[in-house]
Amino acid sequence: MPSELKTYPQSTPYNSPWTLRQRIRLMLWQCCWAFFCSWTPKPLNVWRLFWLRLFGTTLDGRPFVHPRARIIIPWHLTLHHRACLGDRANAYSLGEIEIHEDATIAQEAYLCTGTHLFSSPNRELQTAKISIGPGAFVGARAFILPGVTVGAGAVVGACAVVTRDVAPNTVVAGNPAVPIRTNPSA
Repeated sequence: MPSELKTYPQSTPYNSPWTLRQRIRLMLWQCCWAFFCSWTPKPLNVWRLFWLRLFGTTLDGRPFVHPRARIIIPWHLTLHHRACLGDRANAYSLGEIEIHEDATIAQEAYLCTGTHLFSSPNRELQTAKISIGPGAFVGARAFILPGVTVGAGAVVGACAVVTRDVAPNTVVAGNPAVPIRTNPSA
């Protein structure tokens, strides 16, 4: 079951839920990633990890972050040893994202921690943590919704839309994603 959504108060739908200080920090992050990281060759992973750590990403061991990965708020991201954030993968980290050891987020996959409270006229931002378990694989262009946990050894098929937690060692596919089998390599 997806985790509880955190709601950020907004007086109108046009106001940012972030403080001016947070917005300046986000702008600095985007500039630093563009100028110092996005053009670097893949072997310069240590350099990209340096900038991620500098902006508050929690790093455990040596994960891999592709230079064309997109990370919205690095201080909401936790990467464990040998976790991989692939080419053009999106960590839309308005809320927390944790990618455990040996987990892979394939190219153009989208981890989306934010949504809106559509029952309110102010459309307040809502966030919930996404957790990708050890050894899990999120396929190309898959979309993970806020609050979802992908269990250890699970596989999310390409282009799947994951609206609910994925049990460990389970393969899911489709829109919405449904279990199709147990992962035989687990």
